[in-house]
Amino acid sequence: MSVSDMFAVLQGALGQDQDIREEIRKVVQALEQTAREMLTLLQGVHQGPGFQHIPKKCQKAREHFSTVRTQMESLKTKFPADQYYRFHEHWRFVLQRLVFLAAFVVYLESETLVTREAVAEILGIEADRERGFHLDIEDYLSGVLTLASELARLAVNSVTAGDYSRPLRISTFINELDSGFRLLNLKNDSLRKRYDGLKYDVKKIEEVVYDLSIRGLNKEATVGAGGEK
Repeated sequence: MSVSDMFAVLQGALGQDQDIREEIRKVVQALEQTAREMLTLLQGVHQGPGFQHIPKKCQKAREHFSTVRTQMESLKTKFPADQYYRFHEHWRFVLQRLVFLAAFVVYLESETLVTREAVAEILGIEADRERGFHLDIEDYLSGVLTLASELARLAVNSVTAGDYSRPLRISTFINELDSGFRLLNLKNDSLRKRYDGLKYDVKKIEEVVYDLSIRGLNKEATVGAGGEK
C-alpha cells in the first residue's frame, strides 16, 4: 500500500470518528436541554411557598425522566458498545447533572440517598459496566456531591420559609454523607477537589443549625420534627 493510500484510509477513519462525535453531540444537547428544564422546575422549591409544592414538582420531574430515558436509548446507538470510555467525555457532564437531579428528587421525596443502581434505573442505563452503557461510579459520586451543595442552600432557604426542622434533618443527612465519603480512597483529582468542597457545605449547614439554636428555634424544630415533612 502506498503512502497516499495509507493516508486515504486514515482520512476515512477520521471522518467516521467525526461523524460519530457529531451524532453524540446532538443527543447530548437534547439531554442538556431536558436537564435544564428539570433544574428550573426543581429550583422552585427554594422560592416562597415552594415547600408546599414539593410533591407536585417531584412528580413533574419524574415525567421529565421519561424523556431522559428515551434520549439515553438514542445515545446508546450512536457509538460502538465497546467504546464507552472513548466517547465518555461528551456526556460526562450532563450525566453527572442528571445524577444530581435524580438524587435531589429522591431526597425531596423521602430524605434518603438514592443508590447508584436506582439512579441507573431512573436514567434507563446500566449500573454494571459489563452490561454496556452504564453509570460510572465517579459520575455518580460527582452528582451526589452536587446534591450536598443544593441541600446546603435548601437549609438556608428553609429558615427563610419558616421551616425550622428541615435544616436539622439536612444536617444529619449531610454529616452521614460526609462520613461515607471519608471511607473512600479518592484518586481522581477532579472528584477529590469536589469532595473537598463538601466540608464547606457541612460548615454552612452547621451555621444554620447553630443560628436556630441561639435564637431558640431549634426547640420548635424538634417539636415539629415528628410532623409532616
